[in-house]
Amino acid sequence: MSTAIDLSVVDDVVKVWGAKPGSIIPILQGVQEKYNYLPPETFPYVAKKLGVSEARIYGVATFYENFSLQPKGKFIIKICDGTACHVRKSIPNLERLRSELGLSEKKITTDDLGFTVQTVACLGACSLAPALMVSGGVPEKVYANVTPDSVVDVLNDLKAKL
Repeated sequence: MSTAIDLSVVDDVVKVWGAKPGSIIPILQGVQEKYNYLPPETFPYVAKKLGVSEARIYGVATFYENFSLQPKGKFIIKICDGTACHVRKSIPNLERLRSELGLSEKKITTDDLGFTVQTVACLGACSLAPALMVSGGVPEKVYANVTPDSVVDVLNDLKAKL
């Protein structure tokens, strides 16, 4: 599951944003965009480039929920569990996805790094409830009025693209 980290990728991101402490967040966003997570091996390198402590980089990376220190799948499936989606039965959709992919509340990414399944508080698509969104590897797309059977159809379409 481990991938070699190419620090020239980090250099390219730092060039875009500048090697200054005020660029920590966009640099971490750029690194995450390249690797689909923040490889902790990059923290000492980024810290040295920006002239800040590694603890500061780690602090920023762990403070913001948008950053992930764990590898994510090529396809990231976000199941909305906001009020509208929840009352329209989003949890059976989540359970079906987890069942189909062999995932759980604690294990959110498949071993082959094909899929990550997460819940989110709101996708902003309440009129489409229950909804899910797929990103990574495909143009970001929101699916409306999802059912346990339709999530399997979505999953099968994505599997064909792996």
